[in-house]
Amino acid sequence: MLFSDAALARRVEGAESLMTFDLAEAVRRRSPASPVFSTKLGGGVAVHVGEAAPFNKLIGVGLSGPLSDDDLAQLDSVEVEFARRETPVQAEICTLADGSVFQTLCRRGYVLVAFENVLGLRLSPPRDAVTTPDLSAHMTPGRGLRIAPIAAADAIGDRAWMDAVVTGFAHPDLVPGGPSHESFPREAIERSMQDLVKLPGFVRYLGTLDDAVAGGAGLRIHQGVAQLCGSATRPDQRRRGVQTALLSRRLADAAAAGCDIAVITTQPGSKSQENAQRRGFSLLYARAILLRSPTT
Repeated sequence: MLFSDAALARRVEGAESLMTFDLAEAVRRRSPASPVFSTKLGGGVAVHVGEAAPFNKLIGVGLSGPLSDDDLAQLDSVEVEFARRETPVQAEICTLADGSVFQTLCRRGYVLVAFENVLGLRLSPPRDAVTTPDLSAHMTPGRGLRIAPIAAADAIGDRAWMDAVVTGFAHPDLVPGGPSHESFPREAIERSMQDLVKLPGFVRYLGTLDDAVAGGAGLRIHQGVAQLCGSATRPDQRRRGVQTALLSRRLADAAAAGCDIAVITTQPGSKSQENAQRRGFSLLYARAILLRSPTT
């Protein structure tokens, strides 16, 4: 079982913070006129891309100790900027962060609205010492389930992947505790996914069942950390092993690429968490999700 101490949490949250920061830069490149706001703060980052997006947030803060006076001054600026954009500040704080961070945020009017779980799996190099991912298609024996990466120039695969993932995210499974505290229109989800796939090192995988598109997923690698993200299944294809197959394929490719740890973020009690734990993932920590209203 993989155990997370503060050092591992800093590594994982650092990768997540960098991905959030890089997504803001992707939006800036896509739309130079967009009022993108991004800044580093307390070991993490705060981002707002000027439009509705799942990565408008504050993340990665407090894993190296309490917020300094400079951090608090920077947080003042972040709150002013989000308020000017009439958007709540969403702070996603690792439960291994310094306890004073939670106290500080609560005093500033932040309210706890949800949790999300971060799970991890230790990876080992493949026995045949392959050092680069095998990008050939994988067919599950005895079934019509096929998993394959999508080449950058594959326009048909790109459209199929985007439709499967966006449709899956737009129709989430019910989980204990009820629906997520946030939801986005399909156009916003699609824009976010278009920016995500442009990140350096991001690989997309398409899952098909009997030649019908069933789901998709993504993999991003940063300094030996394999981030498993962008994963969703079409509602009519769920409970048929699609996500399990997508997960297995990405883990194999991540290990072949030299990663020593894979991480995935799930809603507590979700089918995604169950699939990950069946594959050997351990719960590393949770993130507390706190919101501060722009009128606070």
